[in-house]
Amino acid sequence: MLCSPAQSGTSGHPTTRTTIKKAAVDIGTDFLFLVPAQTAIYLHAAHARSSRAFSYLLSEPSLLAGPGKPYNDWVGADHADDLQYVFGKPFTTPKAYGDRHRDLSGYIIAYWTNFARTGNPNKGNMQAPVNWPEFTSTGHQFLDIHAKMNESSVGQEMRLRFVRLWTSTLPNLQSHGVTDAQ
Repeated sequence: MLCSPAQSGTSGHPTTRTTIKKAAVDIGTDFLFLVPAQTAIYLHAAHARSSRAFSYLLSEPSLLAGPGKPYNDWVGADHADDLQYVFGKPFTTPKAYGDRHRDLSGYIIAYWTNFARTGNPNKGNMQAPVNWPEFTSTGHQFLDIHAKMNESSVGQEMRLRFVRLWTSTLPNLQSHGVTDAQ
């Protein structure tokens, strides 16, 4: 259901242009990135016999978000924002990044290097701040990666309600006046 700005949102507060923009970004992000990635990792967890999977969400806000910048301050990480941290950009361009970004880059480099060496982001020569749980068919855990990670950065069933909406609910809705032959 789409709501006009005069209608009330689910929280009982009036729907604003900002909440509509946020909803549109969530819908696009879920459809283009979340659902395909989660579908693949659920299938991998159910059927892989010799390899392991680790799921993550980068929640560090984009450097392009905030007042006077191209994105609104409520925008989180953008697609491929993790690459600047994987390749250590905060260390090679220090004036463009803060200490928190260098910390985050160090964490990501540690996880990725350990995984490349051992098949497990937690085991290797480099220390990471939080144990990253394996994504399994019984434990759908993920790591919420950001500069201030702690034990509460481990989550479960990433946006599962929305994944189910896209993968189960919407495909099973009846279409009036449309047949399978069309």
